[in-house]
Amino acid sequence: MIPNLEIPIAGGLNVALPKMALVRQRFDDSRLDDVGQAVGEQMQRSEIRDRVRPGMKIAIGAGSRGIANIAEAVKAVVQGLKEQGAEPIIFPAMGSHGGANAEGQQALLEGFGIREDYVGARIVLVNRIKPHTTFRGKIESGVVKMVVIGMGKIQGATLMHWQGMDRFPEVLPDAATRIMAKVPLLFGIGMIENAYDQTAYVEALLPETLIEREMELLEIAKKRMGRLLFSDIDVLVIDQMGKEISGAGFDPNITGRNNRGVEGFGDPRVQKIVVLSLSKKTKGNANGMGLADVITRRLFEEIDYPSTYANIITSCYLDGAPVPIPMANDREAIQLAIKTLVRVIRGEERIVRIKDTLSIETISVSEPMLPEVEKHPDLSILENPQPFGFQENGILPPMF
Repeated sequence: MIPNLEIPIAGGLNVALPKMALVRQRFDDSRLDDVGQAVGEQMQRSEIRDRVRPGMKIAIGAGSRGIANIAEAVKAVVQGLKEQGAEPIIFPAMGSHGGANAEGQQALLEGFGIREDYVGARIVLVNRIKPHTTFRGKIESGVVKMVVIGMGKIQGATLMHWQGMDRFPEVLPDAATRIMAKVPLLFGIGMIENAYDQTAYVEALLPETLIEREMELLEIAKKRMGRLLFSDIDVLVIDQMGKEISGAGFDPNITGRNNRGVEGFGDPRVQKIVVLSLSKKTKGNANGMGLADVITRRLFEEIDYPSTYANIITSCYLDGAPVPIPMANDREAIQLAIKTLVRVIRGEERIVRIKDTLSIETISVSEPMLPEVEKHPDLSILENPQPFGFQENGILPPMF
């Protein structure tokens, strides 16, 4: 429990809060209607079918991210392999996540719907291709990274992170090539999501062309990814963070914040980030909270430190672990962020509130931002400005 601290705040927290308007952001919403069918069709490609033999035992690795339709995709892979007489099993390919132990990792998979009674096997490897939260390169998050770090478990993940994430663009392809020369990888399933956290594309990737093809798919993924359509934000309020939402808890590709000076981040420019709670699916893992400025007491009390620190220490970057200032409730957390803004005139604060960094179609913005909303072709006002609407305990009700 966090102690009841009397924090000396000059002038107190008597900070006026602006009214907030509900706003819609529009992105390309094209998607796959039936992900299972799309994966099944990839499984029927001759170059995939020719690799599978009756009686072949095949392990399918599944990761810890909250990938859209992951259970359906894994199920389709299992069914496709069984139809060809193979014997598939599923294993957690998630490095040090889930407390870096078998029980925790299996629990994560089950939380995503990857269960024996659903997919028809005991446990499989399918991954989303997307921009990474910490580094930039031609290869970032995807099947290649899962080959090296996901399947490497905590030992492999620790060894690779020792190299430094700034070297990942070169060491990941090299390590994956060496691993695939010794491990009989049949194929991978790469998935791309649109800005609405929906599956937009799937493709079976052959090991001999995996690296080159994933580079191409990463460029597509970057174009399909959503973003906040504002360049300058004074306070960004995030209702929840979690490992299934982003490897960094909340995605720097959305917030623009990367504390390591890596080029390719920085839009939008955000002065203060407030995070209100942990998601249920993250199971207490607060990796990445160090990128926030203010959190709440309820988030602080939800943290599972062994799980969080196992993940942090494996990464070799400890800046995701420091605990931001924990305020008593949502109202005080937001007020502290506003009070400590630099060079912002009171009453003109540009505040954006989102559910999480995967849910950015519907957001709320402060009243001073509405002229910009009205001029933007991909923004529209859904509801007129209203007060924040805190409950009696100072906690905000869900956005939706």
